[in-house]
Amino acid sequence: MKRNAILFCILYSSSFYCIAQELAPRFYWPSPSGTKVAVSGYSHVSGDVLLDPTIPLYELNSRINTFFFAYMQNFSLFGRTTNVLVELPYSWGTTKGIVVKTPAERRLSGFNDLGITLAVNLLGAPSMSPSDFQRLRDNPRVILGTSIKVQFPTGQYMTDRLINVGTNRWAFKPELGGLIPLWPKLLLEIQAGVWFFTKDNDYMMGTRKQQPIFSGELHLVKRFKPGLWVSIEANYFWGGRQEIGGTQLEDLQRNSKIGATVAVPIPRRHSFKFGYSIGAVTAFGTDFNQFLVTYTVLLNKL
Repeated sequence: MKRNAILFCILYSSSFYCIAQELAPRFYWPSPSGTKVAVSGYSHVSGDVLLDPTIPLYELNSRINTFFFAYMQNFSLFGRTTNVLVELPYSWGTTKGIVVKTPAERRLSGFNDLGITLAVNLLGAPSMSPSDFQRLRDNPRVILGTSIKVQFPTGQYMTDRLINVGTNRWAFKPELGGLIPLWPKLLLEIQAGVWFFTKDNDYMMGTRKQQPIFSGELHLVKRFKPGLWVSIEANYFWGGRQEIGGTQLEDLQRNSKIGATVAVPIPRRHSFKFGYSIGAVTAFGTDFNQFLVTYTVLLNKL
């Protein structure tokens, strides 16, 4: 019974996400050294949203579906808990909007940009065995971690199309994240990061440059039993003003989302997670509703 409890905890020691402003609870919660996890998932978004939310389109009405696969491996780096996460999404859907006062519609499908994240614990979670991990779960302590996410320009991109699945540029997000126990089964999680972007020299309206986007997240997580937990969350992100073809746009983002996540364990190394989020404050773009479901399986015995 204790072994099953540890397995359920491991399955939810990391969160997986594919959209730049996605709410991601429990991302810095550690797992035992050597953990290998595979995740598949489905996301449906509707509203004022694009796969690349920085494209200057207005009065958007989109319905976009995304299926994604992710793989996470935990290992020890200088004695600290470390994760590497690889994500590959595939999206399809329809977007309608206004381009230079002209209605436009685009049906699209294809692979998104490949994402790889390296996360390292700085405080509170050295590399640990399953029994060490169980002790941490029984008596959680303050945890501080850092990560760097890289999005590679591998997604489908057509130079004669304004809307694409891929972004045709590199993106980097360094981040700090912390976990503060309020009670043994109530945790506050805080994350702060910034996205940096390279230029898109092939953009059909001229070379596209973008200023950094700063982001912050808060998650309040209530644990009930191994693998079963609920989180309510909110984020805020700002920045990202663009220059296209030498023209500075008035598209500064100052947006916020709120949402909730429920994790449900299933015996024999399997589990599901369900999430829903909505736009709370939108100064420019990304005002949408999202439903997310993921299926997780632990690949190795610990």
